[in-house]
Amino acid sequence: MAENTDRAGRSASQTVKALLELRELILGGELRPGDRISELAIVERLGVSRTPVRTALVRLAEEGFIEEIPSGGFAVKGFSERDVFDAIDLRGLLEGMAARLAAERSLSAGDLAPIRDVLAATDALIAEAGDNEEFFSGYVALNGRFHEMLWALSDSPVVVRQIERVSALPFASHNGFVMAQSAAGEARTILAVAQDQHRCVVDAIEAREGARAEALMREHARLASRNLRTVLRNRTRMDLVKGGSLIR
Repeated sequence: MAENTDRAGRSASQTVKALLELRELILGGELRPGDRISELAIVERLGVSRTPVRTALVRLAEEGFIEEIPSGGFAVKGFSERDVFDAIDLRGLLEGMAARLAAERSLSAGDLAPIRDVLAATDALIAEAGDNEEFFSGYVALNGRFHEMLWALSDSPVVVRQIERVSALPFASHNGFVMAQSAAGEARTILAVAQDQHRCVVDAIEAREGARAEALMREHARLASRNLRTVLRNRTRMDLVKGGSLIR
């Protein structure tokens, strides 16, 4: 029994290793859109067995990074600009739903205290004079925490799972263009606007204004669309977008 448990644990660990390393090869641009993925080559490159690699490939297909090809196997998937805009809109729709459900739960001030603490920490960060990589990395961490807390407030595992799925595509996530913003002169202004929208959403949830909370989160996602348009006008920033090499 213990031997079987150990074997299962090693297999799961190898699957995670294969998944993370394959995803990084794609997001880092080493595997480009249209590149066929050779299962045997990946096995040799990553030093794991075929079963974890197969499992990782299926997971990456579910996340949208690769697609099955008629001749068999998988190839790296490319995304049109429209695909990315649609993915961002879908995230906004789902996060809006999460905000509305949170408002309908009649949460107390105590329930919302942790997410307000994140708002306060973000306020303090934005108030600092710095605008270096460390500043933006700190913002990315706090922004991610805020969004994940908001999803959890919906108390809907189904909705959270779908948000996580669309957010797996890094250029569709809430942090997709933050680092690209770091190269823009108006970056701090955009972050301040995003932070104000965060606060307004939490206020709407506390006031049990479901429709307003939903509309605010959908509007919030449009900031990412705006940032995408900016990046598309200045392709030199695309290197700062995780997975930018996948956008055709």
